[in-house]
Amino acid sequence: MNTISKRLTLYVIGLFLLSLGVSFSIQANLGVSPVSSLAYAISLTSGLTIGITTILANILFVFMQILLNTKRVGLREFVVQLVIVFLFGVFMDLTLAIIQLLPAPETLVGKYLFLLISFYIISAGLLAYFSAKLPLMPYDALTYVVSDRFNMKFGKAKVSSDLVNVALAGIVCLVFINSLGAIGIGTILAAYFIGKILGNIMPRFQPLLQSWVYKSRDNVTVEEIEVVEPIQQKKL
Repeated sequence: MNTISKRLTLYVIGLFLLSLGVSFSIQANLGVSPVSSLAYAISLTSGLTIGITTILANILFVFMQILLNTKRVGLREFVVQLVIVFLFGVFMDLTLAIIQLLPAPETLVGKYLFLLISFYIISAGLLAYFSAKLPLMPYDALTYVVSDRFNMKFGKAKVSSDLVNVALAGIVCLVFINSLGAIGIGTILAAYFIGKILGNIMPRFQPLLQSWVYKSRDNVTVEEIEVVEPIQQKKL
């Protein structure tokens, strides 16, 4: 298996784990992460599957990039992001169907256990996804566009994007189902702890993944990622 094949494999595994982690958080029913909140809110209020609403929400993020980006978004980049969106949407429906085969947690302890599991799976997915160093998901790419367009540090742009996404999700749920629906304590905990977990596992495991991809530690570099902690945003 050549380097490109390994990177693609790592990337697809990362997307699958991300979707699996989100599915665990959905089953926990305590609120999903900010990134997934709008898609889940649309799913709750429309009756569409989470896979379809994930595709729709990410297509919206692609068009927002086009509107905000002072530089023209290339056709190739546009097509690549759409392909990623459809793959992730398929994974969302698949993994949620798998998780729903398990007994839904009924106790608070069980719900928090599912939520905790989701944090670690999402973090593992992000580790693989970032380590592959292939095109970003539309939401992540949008954050970079916001950072560039408004001359903001990436951390602040990430916090701003998350807050807007959560606010939109909350509004959609309040208008159509008279509850916060997709938003809950799990949303706040996810925003804080996923960054913490990723910050801890990346220095340990990213070199191993890259050594597998490139076969030689001479080419291994740990990618520095700015970990965003919305609860401590005053420090940013």
